[in-house]
Amino acid sequence: MAQNNTGSAKATSIETNDIAPIPAGERHGKAWHLFTVWSSPNLEFATIFIGALAVFAGLNVWQAILAVTLGNAIAAVTHGWFSSWGPRHGVPQMVISRSAFGLRGNILPAATSTLVAGIGWFAVNTTSGAFALTSLTNLPVAASVTIIILVQVIAAFIGHNFIQKFERYAFFYLVVVFAIVAVIIISQGKYDVNPTADFKWGAFSVGVALAYGYTQGWTAFAADFTRYLPANTSPRAVGLAAGLGNFTATTLLMSVGAIAWSGVVGEGLPTSVFAAALPSWLAVLTLLGIAVGSVSANVLNIYSGTMSFIAAGVKLGFKTRRAIMVVIAGVLGGGISYFAVEDNFRFIFELFLLTVGYWLAPWVSILVVDRLLRKGQDIDKLITEGAKHRSIGGPIAFVIATVVSVSLFAKAEMPTVQFYGALTGPGPENGDWTAAVGFVLAAAIYYVIYKATNKK
Repeated sequence: MAQNNTGSAKATSIETNDIAPIPAGERHGKAWHLFTVWSSPNLEFATIFIGALAVFAGLNVWQAILAVTLGNAIAAVTHGWFSSWGPRHGVPQMVISRSAFGLRGNILPAATSTLVAGIGWFAVNTTSGAFALTSLTNLPVAASVTIIILVQVIAAFIGHNFIQKFERYAFFYLVVVFAIVAVIIISQGKYDVNPTADFKWGAFSVGVALAYGYTQGWTAFAADFTRYLPANTSPRAVGLAAGLGNFTATTLLMSVGAIAWSGVVGEGLPTSVFAAALPSWLAVLTLLGIAVGSVSANVLNIYSGTMSFIAAGVKLGFKTRRAIMVVIAGVLGGGISYFAVEDNFRFIFELFLLTVGYWLAPWVSILVVDRLLRKGQDIDKLITEGAKHRSIGGPIAFVIATVVSVSLFAKAEMPTVQFYGALTGPGPENGDWTAAVGFVLAAAIYYVIYKATNKK
């Protein structure tokens, strides 16, 4: 990969580096900054509503809190570990993925990441931000969607340094507002249930899968926001800051959501009924926080979604291709956002979260096994475009594990569409074990293929 020395550390300078290794002269930042980078985008309403979805799945408040905590913890471990790879290699996460998938085989997870992050997550978070802005200003929802999209695209267009700065300043507002919200909602909660009564493993698996899909969703971008750190930055410090930033914010707000929808809030537009449970002055600050939080999340989604697209092999022939791809992704994701606000947001969001976990679990598993099998091997020579590295293990394991796990355990329940794998079914007694099965199966298949094709 050619190195680009034209970048600037100024927050307002448009980033011209895309997937090339970051030169030593442009390395900057500190590991602890990652705590705010990964806390701020999770301090948003979509995070809160996942706790509500765990309750809707059939769990009581304590069971829902336990489920989301477990899902977040599992995801945060690999997110922190993958984040620690960024300073060493200096490239985005989906470029590092070439180690296990090869240059061409990596098109599969990279393209999937583009669709899920740069377009899918962009639409989901834009929708929640638009709901909040509409509740706050009484603007038509379509107008709110347009405003949120423009702010997000402009921030992501500028690039890495501006995003880091934005997340750091947004954190101070968001953490204060949502800390107050958490205290009030927790004080109003109804906890008089037996945490083990009517425990349904099926519903619990759905709650875990929803939280896992959300939090693990950031892992496809993990190294994107650590690759500018100096190469000698402590991997342990990077991993802890990124993993804890992710886990702390998601677990707190998902727990608040579980408490809120276990007897505190009523029915209606999710952001409106949630804000209605708060004092009027705090409701205004919270709605603003939800809008800011959605932007915090989406600048990461659209930025890294375009990185994934470029990592898939897109060559547009000019150094600002990253910025141009941000605009294209914003247009596509924005179009879906207009559709999402008109449909049943709850069911679309739940289905989306589960399907995120369906592909991420096998991908994460393959990278984990690949890193362990290589035992400290220098993979930089494998992930350059010029090396044309080939690996059949990653693509084969990914496809087989995803197809088999979905066909056996996937569970999609919407008013107009229902799909159940061969080993699951409707109701809270039946679960969604797709991500767990996909993770284990992908690990086993990749291990066997790696050993068979890398004999010394």
